Amino acid sequence: NTPSRIGGANFEILALEAIQRHQLAFSRRNGDNDILRNPGFYHWRAGGEAHVNDPKSIANLQEAVRMKSQKAYDRFLESTLRSIRDCTLRGQFDFKFFPKAIAVEEVEPAAEIVKRFVTGAMSLGSISIETHETLAISMNRIGGKSNTGEGGETAERWKSTDPLNNKRSAIKQVASGRFGVTIGYLANSDEIQIKMAQGAKPGEGGELPGHKVTEEIAATRHSTPGVGLISPPPHHDIYSIEDLAELIYDLKCANPTARISVKLVSEVGVGIVSSGVAKAKAEHITISGHDGGTGASSWTGIKGAGLPWELGIAETHQTLVLNDLRSHVILQADGQLRTGFDVLVAALLGADEFGFSTTPLIALGCTMMRKCHLNTCPVGIATQDPVLRKKFAGLPEHVINYFFFLAEEVRSFMAKLHIRKFQDLIGRADLLKVVKNPKNQKSLHLDFTSLLQCAKSLRDPTLPIVGGSISHDFELDKRLDVKLIEKYNEIWGGHSASDKQKNLFLTFDITNQDRTFGTTLSYHIAKQFGDSGLPENSINILVKGSAGQSFCSFLIKGISVRLEGDANDYVAKGLSGAEVILYPPKDMPPHFRSELNVIAGNACLYGATSGKAFFRGIVAERFAVRNSGAYAINEGVGDHGCEYMTGGKVVVLGLTGRNFAAGMSGGIAFVLNKSGNFETQCNKDTVDLMQVTEKEDMEFLQSFIAEFWEKTESEVAKSVLDSWPSSVKMFIKVIIFV
Repeated sequence: NTPSRIGGANFEILALEAIQRHQLAFSRRNGDNDILRNPGFYHWRAGGEAHVNDPKSIANLQEAVRMKSQKAYDRFLESTLRSIRDCTLRGQFDFKFFPKAIAVEEVEPAAEIVKRFVTGAMSLGSISIETHETLAISMNRIGGKSNTGEGGETAERWKSTDPLNNKRSAIKQVASGRFGVTIGYLANSDEIQIKMAQGAKPGEGGELPGHKVTEEIAATRHSTPGVGLISPPPHHDIYSIEDLAELIYDLKCANPTARISVKLVSEVGVGIVSSGVAKAKAEHITISGHDGGTGASSWTGIKGAGLPWELGIAETHQTLVLNDLRSHVILQADGQLRTGFDVLVAALLGADEFGFSTTPLIALGCTMMRKCHLNTCPVGIATQDPVLRKKFAGLPEHVINYFFFLAEEVRSFMAKLHIRKFQDLIGRADLLKVVKNPKNQKSLHLDFTSLLQCAKSLRDPTLPIVGGSISHDFELDKRLDVKLIEKYNEIWGGHSASDKQKNLFLTFDITNQDRTFGTTLSYHIAKQFGDSGLPENSINILVKGSAGQSFCSFLIKGISVRLEGDANDYVAKGLSGAEVILYPPKDMPPHFRSELNVIAGNACLYGATSGKAFFRGIVAERFAVRNSGAYAINEGVGDHGCEYMTGGKVVVLGLTGRNFAAGMSGGIAFVLNKSGNFETQCNKDTVDLMQVTEKEDMEFLQSFIAEFWEKTESEVAKSVLDSWPSSVKMFIKVIIFV
């Protein structure tokens, strides 16, 4: 029952199309045996459905960027613009040019315009290492930004010092799978993007086939080689707009200098959603159109989900202006942008920045063979096959040449509009007009009145609107971490990595207003010493009280935190090598039993990559979801424990909720099955259950439980150890299918 904002097809047209399809399928037969032609819905076929990226367009663009040929680029524009006119919403628009253009020399230079361009979130794994690095080098040279995608990035690339060959991606993406997200990854970013959705698959998680998970990719993603990886459909620390605000705050604590972005899909109501995102203190919003973000998308999603970015950008810009929020955020359009025409339409509808994915890949050699998911890309772009990767012939200059062609095209349009500064274009929907050339009955009924409404008319037009000109105050100077950082700098400030052997002991009281404790300290350590942090137990912290959300998130190696009390959701989220210990207050009454009481909230250790966590008590739902390397132990878990886990080890000395180990593709869990009903609580789609019989497992269990007892004085742990080795028979080992 969702109405169209722009009219279009009515029931009569839809009925006529249904009848036409029926007649085509069940027409009278004359007895011939004609072979049905391939309609070219998926891969381009001569005489089939029109594709914007047809062979001629691809060949012309590649000639243009390789030879720096303006003529070839003009041919690319001619064929592409024809397709845009036929296939897209923006193709129904044109510009209100002046009869005589101003001199192009008066217009903002191309070198400044290209800084507004970014390459899309294509992950390391979906594309080859060579392609991923070439995109980063290209964007760093021109002052734009490249995006890691959700597959992480190798630490070696953060150390790039050569400005002409800097392989560090400026934008680090944080998606639902949290692959490769460590404190070092976050600390080495200019922008951190929370991917809520992709244009072609809103509400779905991605999937990387096992044949693309090589040793290198598995190491970066902290997973198992050869095992396919699934991103959960939702972020398991975001179930409300308040949760999103918390993640934005967490990431700002993890890198106070980075811009925090949220990627949304173009859909009805995205303007209201964007207003909530802006109020949650996001500094940047990407609107992804329905024909963008097709990587790892299902065919039904590619063909049927999402809306054009033109609708989403216009609605978001108008709604943010109406609510006096537009100057707090930078707005980016994303989804099959190719030409200066696309950039200009997006800017006039309200976009500040512009994302490109497919076309830069074509510039690097992609021929749209549609073999990305098969690992058989013949030009070495979307493959991890070492033989095929040698065929990659793309150069940073190819991408750079494409973006400068694009910028010069934009400049020519600006001259005809008498606009000298790009900033003056943004939101000027009054400079667009509708082309009076309907292609069919559907386009005949389109009404663009709401889309082309100038946002400035919704509020005082004299007030300036510049995206990102008003910064959010995260009040980071009021956090407990400020005291931690002061003490840290007194000892380690200015010291080199070779001078780490020092110790620090601190004690604090904590309340639930103290959120994301320890994260900004970890950022400073990561910036100084790298992802490896400090030697174990260099910084020892005791805190007492009830900790707020995201306690010890992204905590780096070398820090040990003891909490005497309890904590809210997301304890040790993204744990990056530290040790976290939770136990009840020492002055609890004698009859208190920790194994019957909850000590921490939901999604503890979400996306943890390394380190240890000890919980003397029950932890709530989704414990160790997407854990990929941490070792953890507790006295009971809620529903969905160890969901989507890819590495590490988890020991549960108590009851589990339902759906344990759902989607698990790595790591090991050991569950004390006193009640005898664990098998009914476990999701066995991807895992086997077995008795603990191997010596290595027994030794690990005994030593880890002993460490748990030593650090927390857990009575449950003591009971297990006192009855060892007979108690080991009650453990069930949960491991993925071999």
